Amino acid sequence: MFLIVGENMQANPTDCKGKFSMGMFLVALGIVYGDIGTSPMYVMKSIIEGNGGIACVDQEFIVGSLSLVIWTITLLTTLKHVLIALRADNHGEGGIFALYSLVRHCGKWLIVPTMIGGCTMLADGVLTPAVTVTTAVEGLRSIEVVNDLLGSGQMIVVIITLAIISTLFMIQKSGTSSIGKMFGPVMVVWFLFLGVTGLWFTLGDLSILRSLNPVYAIRILFSPDNKEGLMILGSVFLCTTGAEALYTDMGHVGRTNIYVSWPFVKICLILNYMGQCVWIIHNQSNPVIQAIPSINPFYVMLPEALRPAAILLSALAAIIASQALISGSYTLVHEAASLDLMPHLNVRYPSDTKGQIYIPSVNNILWLFCVVVILYFQSGSRMENAYGLAITISMLMMTILFSVYIGVLHKYRIAAALFAVTFFALEGVFFVSSLGKFVIGGYVAIIISVAILFVMISWYRGTQIEQAQNIFLKMREHLGAVKNLQNDDSIPLCSNNMVYLVKGDETEEIDRDILYSILDKEPKRADAYWFISVNTTDEPNQKHYKVESFGTDYIFRVNLYLGFKVKPSVNIYLRQIVHDLLETGELPKQVRRHSIYEPSHVGSFKFCMIRKMMPQEGDIDFMDNMLIHAKYFIRRIAGNPLQWFGLETSNVIVEYVPLFLAQRQKADRLERI
Repeated sequence: MFLIVGENMQANPTDCKGKFSMGMFLVALGIVYGDIGTSPMYVMKSIIEGNGGIACVDQEFIVGSLSLVIWTITLLTTLKHVLIALRADNHGEGGIFALYSLVRHCGKWLIVPTMIGGCTMLADGVLTPAVTVTTAVEGLRSIEVVNDLLGSGQMIVVIITLAIISTLFMIQKSGTSSIGKMFGPVMVVWFLFLGVTGLWFTLGDLSILRSLNPVYAIRILFSPDNKEGLMILGSVFLCTTGAEALYTDMGHVGRTNIYVSWPFVKICLILNYMGQCVWIIHNQSNPVIQAIPSINPFYVMLPEALRPAAILLSALAAIIASQALISGSYTLVHEAASLDLMPHLNVRYPSDTKGQIYIPSVNNILWLFCVVVILYFQSGSRMENAYGLAITISMLMMTILFSVYIGVLHKYRIAAALFAVTFFALEGVFFVSSLGKFVIGGYVAIIISVAILFVMISWYRGTQIEQAQNIFLKMREHLGAVKNLQNDDSIPLCSNNMVYLVKGDETEEIDRDILYSILDKEPKRADAYWFISVNTTDEPNQKHYKVESFGTDYIFRVNLYLGFKVKPSVNIYLRQIVHDLLETGELPKQVRRHSIYEPSHVGSFKFCMIRKMMPQEGDIDFMDNMLIHAKYFIRRIAGNPLQWFGLETSNVIVEYVPLFLAQRQKADRLERI
């Protein structure tokens, strides 16, 4: 047995904890802050509409609402995600599945908040493109001439939005590295635009600085001026959606670059919110302003000559925010599949950009859901009712995992308790207030989340059932039988190398179904038998392998240890392993006489995959029976697993075996006549 330490794909291990880079600063602005950076387009609009419109608000309400926004950003984004969450890195990587990989050994129950948090984040990947692009397009109504062309209905707005969204999803397969280089500079201009326009109006009434006092935030929650009461927090929470991206994208841009870039982003956001609030206070009694339906102060406060540029910038920012969520969804699904929470899907790498992947099936599903959401809601204000509820749930789930990370993994139990109590209370209040929007649109986010959660539960539980039914045999006890088959010249040679994909890293035991396939089902004579398993590790970019030969030169049990971000290209890795064993003499040279290439010491390969099937009768309860059937249905429509293992061009046979569940006893026996 020997261990080969492979190449670590992480370009620079210090990137995530090391020095500041202006280039990475721009990248951070381009891919981390798209979601939270577009929040000024709809937060104050949502707060005003929830209170009855601009004619129904006064100065104290606006100052209190602004204070809620400022302190929500401070507590949930700055304190939780920047100052605390970024310290919980998994070898430089962040995100809910990276965090779960760190704490999963602390309790099996942690899979529950992980799945719930993961599915709500994927639901956000549907809602964010829909709401941000729609809101940006609706900004055209702030231009009087264009508003007349759009008419009173939403049809033209919907068509433009669908065209932008569809184009965005179409270009994913070609990679976005080229246009991605523009994201940073565009977002720099965007945030400077937010900050400068906000500062211009803020300087006109510095009394708005009172909102920095949290007393005004607490007071407005119980003020009679606030007609929504605590439910106002459902709109306020929209200002911090996208905060989870700061942790999720840590591996792409580095912790230090987020530390440096966040203050700039936060200042620009708060200045813009202040500027909007000053404008509202000074114009809320203007009958012309009051007559504008669904007024959006973000656009209307600007001079009309400046609005076209603002709309163009907001559209670009919305596209960048959408791109970040779409790319993030690919990564989430890929990591979930590596943890056996989702089926293994066809993953493509459209560019040389580190970490950039493309999953066609996920892309198509996201596009379809976005189209349905846009057609169903048709307006940004209605979509905002669905937006936010899913994120409050994901934040609560992340709080659970962070608490375990702090208290169990690092033994800071008092700090963990303080963290849990503080953020459960804050996010719990936001969750309850967001529930108030459930019947007016929030149910859409829940429906999407539940659908994704059902896929995760079915796959996870189905895998558990399969593993419980597996029967393992001692490999060393069957070496002789395999050797006898190898020496039996009466049986045609199936392949020089017979390769089976197995599960787990246990080297001494082998699944009975595999030995049955070799010896019984259709004897497969070969010069060498390979049993390869792909084991996902906590390190995101690890590439190691280990081999056990059982003292033979014809049976090799190979464990691949790949990080959860590494593509499991079994075919490529096996070639390296074969050449390594040939060099050490552990694998005898194989003669390959017929080839278009030069003679080789490596013969032919044939891969065999064994897949379980559910028998018609089995001793299993109703729920498990439903979930295992759901898993096999999902497996059929999810695509070919050979693509996930990198075996698309290899010689592969797939054999189906029944899932060996205890058969139900029959009361009656047949009688011979």
